[in-house]
Amino acid sequence: MTAVALPELDPRVRWSICVVDAGSGSGSGSDGSGGVLAAHEPHVVCETASVGKVFLLIEVARRLEAGELDPGQRIQIPEEHRVADSGLLYRMRDQRVTVEDAALLVGAVSDNLATNALLWLCGLDTVRAVAPSLGFTDTSLHDFIRNERTPDLPWTPSYGTGAELAELMRRLGSGDVVSPAVSARVLDWLAADVDTSMVADALLLDPLAHVDDEYQGMILRHKTGSTSFARIDIGHLSGPAATVAYAVAANWKDAADDLRAPVLAAMHAIGEQLRAHVTGIPAS
Repeated sequence: MTAVALPELDPRVRWSICVVDAGSGSGSGSDGSGGVLAAHEPHVVCETASVGKVFLLIEVARRLEAGELDPGQRIQIPEEHRVADSGLLYRMRDQRVTVEDAALLVGAVSDNLATNALLWLCGLDTVRAVAPSLGFTDTSLHDFIRNERTPDLPWTPSYGTGAELAELMRRLGSGDVVSPAVSARVLDWLAADVDTSMVADALLLDPLAHVDDEYQGMILRHKTGSTSFARIDIGHLSGPAATVAYAVAANWKDAADDLRAPVLAAMHAIGEQLRAHVTGIPAS
C-alpha cells in the first residue's frame, strides 16, 4: 500500500488530515481497505462549517428510502431560519422546491436555506443523532445555519476530525452508511458539488460537470465547507489505479492573519498527490 505524501503545513493552522484506502471491502483489514495512506493530527477536532450537512443528507436519504418522506413534497421555510450567502434558493423566485431538489441544492451548492428547511423538517435533534448512530464520537452536524452566530447559540454548525470524516466518505463509497441505497442517494447529491476550489482543485475536473469520469478516469464525490477562518474538503475519489477517501480540515480562528492562501496551496498540493495516486500518473 503506497503512502500519499503530505506537503509542508503552515504551523499557524489547526489541521486535521486523513487519507485512507477505499478499495473493495470494508474497514481496515488484510485487503488494505481503510488503511491510512496519509495523516496529520487526524483525531484533532476542527470546526467544519458546511461539511456536517452530509449528515442531514443521510437522514433525508434514509427517510426517502423508508417511504417516510415524499420526494415531491414541497419544503417549508420558517422565517426564523431564513439565511442567505451560500446557495441559490434564497435568490430564487419560487422557493417551495421539492424535498429531493432541496437535497440536490445542498449537495451541489451547499445551499444554506435548503439546509435549514430540511433540518427543520427532519428535526435538529434527530439529525444530531445521525453521526453517533454511525459510531462517530467527535464529528457531527450541530446546529442550523445562522446569519450571525452569537454567544448564546451552539458554537459551530458542524465539527469533526479528519479520521472520522475520511471514514464517513469511505463508508459512503462502500455503501455502508445505513444501506447501499441510502449511501448511493447521498453520493448522487454530492456528485453535483460545484466547489472544486480546495483539494479537488488539483484534480482538474470540470467544476460544473463531473458526475462521470470527466478527466483521467477519476470519479469524485465530495463536500466542502468554508468560513472566514476555515476550509474543509472531504471526499471519495476513484481512478484507474486506486480509490481513496480523504478529509482535509484547516482552521485558523485565532491567527492574526487570514491564512486561506497557504491553506489552499497545501490543499492543492494534497490534491496533486491524490490525483497521482488514483490515476497512476506521476504528479508534475
